[in-house]
Amino acid sequence: MIVVALAFWLAVALIVHTHVTYALSLAALARLRGRRRRPRRAARDRALPSVSLIVPAHDEEAVIAAKVRNALALDYPRERLEVIVASDGSGDRTVAEARAAGADLVLDLPRAGKHAAQDAAVERARGELLAFSDANSLWAPDALRALVAAFEDEEVGYACGQVRFTRAAGGDNQEGAYWRYELWVRSLESRLGGITAGNGAIFAVRRDAYMLDPVRGDLSFPLSLERHRLRSVYVPEALAEEKMVPTIEGEFRRKRRMMSRAFGTVAEAGMLRPRGWSPLFAYEIFSHRVLRYASPLLHVVAFLANLALLERGAVYVATFAAQCALLAAAALGVRVRARPFAVARYYVTMTASIGAGFWDWLRRGAPRTWEKPEGTR
Repeated sequence: MIVVALAFWLAVALIVHTHVTYALSLAALARLRGRRRRPRRAARDRALPSVSLIVPAHDEEAVIAAKVRNALALDYPRERLEVIVASDGSGDRTVAEARAAGADLVLDLPRAGKHAAQDAAVERARGELLAFSDANSLWAPDALRALVAAFEDEEVGYACGQVRFTRAAGGDNQEGAYWRYELWVRSLESRLGGITAGNGAIFAVRRDAYMLDPVRGDLSFPLSLERHRLRSVYVPEALAEEKMVPTIEGEFRRKRRMMSRAFGTVAEAGMLRPRGWSPLFAYEIFSHRVLRYASPLLHVVAFLANLALLERGAVYVATFAAQCALLAAAALGVRVRARPFAVARYYVTMTASIGAGFWDWLRRGAPRTWEKPEGTR
C-alpha cells in the first residue's frame, strides 16, 4: 500500500501544481527578479518595419470581409502594411469577399490545412515581420503597433497578443474565466522564461524566425525558437476580440480537436526533449504543458489509488469524498446553472477533452485541416 499511497499523493501534488502552485511560483520568481523592461510603443514619427498580415481562411464568407476591413483600418502606415488572405480550399465566397473588401493579395489554394496555407502566404509575403490572425478575430486599432514594438528587443522572435472572448447570451461556457487565469499565467511567463504557447488570433514572428519552427503552430513556435535563443513574449496591449463557443459541449469538441493537434506538436516539436532550453523555460513547459496534458491520467490515478486507500484512515475518506463531490457537481451542472456547478462541469469536461484528444491522436494522428467551432462566426 506504500506504493499506492505514493502514487496518490504524487498525482494530487502534480494536479495542484499545474493548476495552482505553478502560477504562484512564477509570481514569486517575478517579484524576486523585478519587472522586465517592457517594450516601448513604436512612435508615429519613426520608421516602422513593413508587416504582412496573413489571414488563413476556410469557408469564411460570413466574416472575411469584416476581417479585411478591420485589418486595413489598423493604425499602421498603409504603405508598410500588406494584407494577405490565404484561402485553404474554400468552397464558398471567401475568395470573392476577400478581394472585394480590398485585401492586397488573396490566394485561392487547394485544401491542405491551416499551416500549409500560412506557408504559401509567407512565400508571397513582402513584409519584414509576419503577423497572423484568425478570420473571426477583430483587432483593436493599435494592436499591430503594440505587437511590432515587442520586436525592438532583438532577442524576441515571436509575440502574441491578448484575445478577449465575447460570450453569447444564454451560453454556459466558462472558457472566459479560465482564459483570464491563463493570460495572467502567460504574462508571468513572458516576464521570466518566455511564454509556452501562443494563440492563432493575434501573433507576429520575425520572417527569418518563421522558418526555424518545423511545425509552425501556436504551440510549437515558443518551443522551437527557445532552442535558437529567441524569446517568445506576450503583449497584453495588443488586443483582439473573438466570439466564444456558446456551450460547454461545443467547447469540448473544440478542445478535443485542439488537443489532437497539440499531442502531434508534443511529438514533432520535441516538447519532451528539453535540450537547448534554459532551466526556467524547461520548468515552465513541464509545469504548464506536460502536466496539464497529463492531467486526465493524473486524475484517474488519484481516483483509483484513493479508492484502494479508503480503509487507511479518515484522510483518504475525505479526499475521496472531495473527488466525488467534484464529479457530482459537474453532473449537476448540466441542469443547475449556478456558477460553482458550471465551473465544476467546465473543469471536468475540459479535462476529459484532453484525454479524448489524445485518443484521437493515437488513432488518426494530428489533423492537418481544421474546422470552425460552431457559434464563433
